[in-house]
Formats: sequence, C-alpha cells, structure tokens
Amino acid sequence: MENFAEFYSGTKERLYSYLVRMSGNAELSRDVLQESFTKYLERYGREKFSVPLLFTIARNTFFDDTRKRHHTAELPPDKDIPGPDPAEELLIREDYRRVIDSLQQLSPTEREVLSLVISSGLSYRAVSEIMGTSESNVKVKVHRARLKLRTLLKAGER
Repeated sequence: MENFAEFYSGTKERLYSYLVRMSGNAELSRDVLQESFTKYLERYGREKFSVPLLFTIARNTFFDDTRKRHHTAELPPDKDIPGPDPAEELLIREDYRRVIDSLQQLSPTEREVLSLVISSGLSYRAVSEIMGTSESNVKVKVHRARLKLRTLLKAGER
C-alpha cells in the first residue's frame, strides 16, 4: 500500500467487522476503530503499513476501553442494517441479532480468536502473533469456537 488513504480504505471494514464481533456494539466499534488508526499514525507514522500491527493496536485499545468503561454488549441500531424490503430486512436483522447474541455467549478468548480469523483476513500465523500464542493453538481454538458457535446457533433456531 502506497499511502495512508489506501491503507485506511483497505482495512477499515475488516477492522470494524472484527470490533463489532468482539464488542457487539456498533458505536464502541467505531470509536475504537478511529482511536486505533490515530494511535497507529501517531506511533508509526505514514512510512510502512502493517495490518497485523493495526489489529494488535485495535485489540489492545478495545480491551483498555472495556476495562475503563465496563461496557455491556449492545446491538447496533436497526438502521445500520440495510434491506430491500421490510420483511426481508426484519429477517436479516433477526439473523444478525442471533449471531451477535451467540457470539456474546462464547468466552472472551473464543470470541476474540474467531473474530480475528473471520474479520481480519490475516493468516493463522499473524493471528497467533497478535494473541501471543502458537499457530496450532489458534487453529484449535478457532475450530472449537466454530463448533460451539454452530451449537449455539442451532439451539437458537428451536
């Protein structure tokens, strides 16, 4: 990536998606996203851009903010989820809520590792570096978290 604008536009959606999965809160996710890019620029400048480093900054910023505010998970406002017609929009919103609710039932570690792998587009190796664990441990945790999430989603269908 040649400049910060390209870096920002190429990573903001993935980072936002990761943060929403982690927090379940759209407003908090936007705040942490903005703060993460600001911290990245202040600390590392505009010379070299690293997606894993940005995700590490966002992860740490999210945990710092959570400790400070003691947030509970909230669903994003319904207006953030577009839909072509009201009936389809309602179904999409219900599915979205079910997934977010199920994600919130995972342990923080399960939610974090699954969110990083799904949202970031980073390799298992990069995720293992962010989390400070081995690559094989990340793979095992992702597999177990996916199984648990699948079970939670199936239980919610009944």
